[in-house]
Amino acid sequence: MKKILSIAAILFVATINAQVQPYKIFSSEGKEVSFKKMSKKLQKADVVLFGELHNNTIAHYLQVKVAKSLHADKSKKLIIGAEMFERDQAEILKNYVEGKLDEEAFEKQMRLWNNYKTDYKPLLNFAKENKIKYIATNIPRRYASMVFKKGAEALDTLSAEEKSWIAPLPFPYDKNLPGYVKMLKMFDDSMHANENFPKSQAIKDATMAHFLLQESKANTVFLHLNGSYHSDYFEGIGWYINQYNPNKKVLTISVVEQENIEKVDKEHLKKADFIVVVDADMPKTYE
Repeated sequence: MKKILSIAAILFVATINAQVQPYKIFSSEGKEVSFKKMSKKLQKADVVLFGELHNNTIAHYLQVKVAKSLHADKSKKLIIGAEMFERDQAEILKNYVEGKLDEEAFEKQMRLWNNYKTDYKPLLNFAKENKIKYIATNIPRRYASMVFKKGAEALDTLSAEEKSWIAPLPFPYDKNLPGYVKMLKMFDDSMHANENFPKSQAIKDATMAHFLLQESKANTVFLHLNGSYHSDYFEGIGWYINQYNPNKKVLTISVVEQENIEKVDKEHLKKADFIVVVDADMPKTYE
């Protein structure tokens, strides 16, 4: 595994050094835009939902690049948050970013994703070094699993402390949102063909929206990292933000992979305000 990651890193650096840009940025309608132009527009948002492919090298490279750009513009204060950190461990994350907990203790106590060190650690440490708030936004996965197995009603059995780690109950849910309809159809021919699956995703979306909004104040821009399926087509987290606070200006980014990066394939148009098209041959951080 380490050897694969090392090769991927070498190839990535070699590509950048050769000045062969392995990605292009486009508007929702498919017009190519520069990183600088995208950054200027992102700075005007209250919330930026960066929809990633979890193992995409370029997505993680650009997340750091976007964060640095937003931090450099002092017209708004940058806050960062991520799906990859769960609410019941929010205090551990906060203590690490504030320098109250060392790296060894942090990594031992946290439930970190397997690709944390290669994909999320660089941005987290950038936040730590620059005293930028970094917020855990996701529901503890055991509660999303509970919804999947027993239904949303099972959340009512949680203690007051456990409920403090999720979106307020009952959470809004629209079964007709295309993203949730698509999820349900994935299981049409299986024993899981019921609304528990899309609802288990919806409680994640609702929780992430709820906690990022808690931190989103006047004159701040909140950069949120999440899988693209949580924000594509302005659904998921974005839909919940609109339910909870329709006055927030939300902009979205979606990373897609294509063999040809010169234009956006029709299937990806209108996925987000900005579509990052990455060369499909770029090495992955894991398979």
